[in-house]
Amino acid sequence: MRCEIVAIGTELLLGQIVDTNSSWIGEQLALIGIDSHFQVKVGDNFDRMEQTIRHALDRSDAVICCGGLGPTQDDITREVIAAIMGVELERDEAVVDKIRDMFESRGRVMVDNNRRQADIPMGASLIPQMPGTAPGLICPVSAIGDDKVIYAVPGVPHEMRTMMMGTILDDLRRRSGERAVIRSRVLRTWGDSESGLAERLAARIEHLDTLGNPTLAFQASGMEGIKVRITAKAADEAAAAAIIGAEEAVLRELIGDVIFGIDDQSMEVVVLDLLQQRGLTLAVAEGLTGGVLSARLSEVDHDLATFRGGRVGGNVDGNVDGEPGGELQSGADIAAEAAQNVRRDFRTDLGLAVIAAQAHDDQAPGTVFMQLAMEEAQHGGTVSLPGDRARFRNYAVINVLNFLRKILVDN
Repeated sequence: MRCEIVAIGTELLLGQIVDTNSSWIGEQLALIGIDSHFQVKVGDNFDRMEQTIRHALDRSDAVICCGGLGPTQDDITREVIAAIMGVELERDEAVVDKIRDMFESRGRVMVDNNRRQADIPMGASLIPQMPGTAPGLICPVSAIGDDKVIYAVPGVPHEMRTMMMGTILDDLRRRSGERAVIRSRVLRTWGDSESGLAERLAARIEHLDTLGNPTLAFQASGMEGIKVRITAKAADEAAAAAIIGAEEAVLRELIGDVIFGIDDQSMEVVVLDLLQQRGLTLAVAEGLTGGVLSARLSEVDHDLATFRGGRVGGNVDGNVDGEPGGELQSGADIAAEAAQNVRRDFRTDLGLAVIAAQAHDDQAPGTVFMQLAMEEAQHGGTVSLPGDRARFRNYAVINVLNFLRKILVDN
């Protein structure tokens, strides 16, 4: 069964409100195995709304219209749906009374405009849940197809979600006759480009295209890397998990340690988990990231149990002991010294430093030195980064965390 989402409201097109409703609805549809191939937005215009909803009905079995059920003149979803159904609107006085009771319970008076919210297309049924003054609707569209249906829900997120969870999802599941589920897992990567991953996985993607299930998709996430999404459709949760697990194992063989986490795991979450598993503590020295590294780590480790703290700033002139006229140090030497010092000062197992290349270093622009001090070993690395100051800092943070991750995995 296919269900399309139509988000209604000129404010969505103008960017005054971000449409989070459609993404949430799409996620819920996937969880019950309902395919949603299209999500569209349309402004508060009768002709364009009618054309959009009719088009949606042509290619889908069900349409969820989100928004346009309020009391003002531009709230015309009810009128448009009635025109598509080929019926008149009929005022439901019981709904009028319910709306009035809501206003009076808040010490307010219902104005006449709110009566419009009780206008129901003939043949439609009310969604029992009504957390606000806008009733939701289930509208069969026999003029187009016996099994076609339009659901109308308010654009207010908590009202929409209450109706979706209370009635619509169950109704869609019943209509579909299926108990299939669609599940996804996101593999989060760092260290390769979207085109690079696509090339490395080209043969696998071609093979999966012939199978049809599971599927792979890429999502570039800027400073959080490239995401590879595995999606599987199966009869139940266990079967979907088995398909996804098997495909994840294949992908890990193909692209290796560029995968740093899954789903919502950020790089700092993964690194802190690795440190905790090994019983190690960490302190950091930030010569260029301005506290961003410490902030991200402490956001996860609130109690500073594993991440013990950090130092921001350092020997930016590259002079030994910071004395003017002293011997110039390279960025690599400064990073090595900073990592050792922060490890000693915070009494941690590991000291991690991230330092910009010095003016006298023979390095490409944007070069960053990374250094890890351990009890019996030192590890160093460099990376060249693009971007303005903010992007440069954030790229440096995720790169130095990935540098630490790889060392922890290998040791």
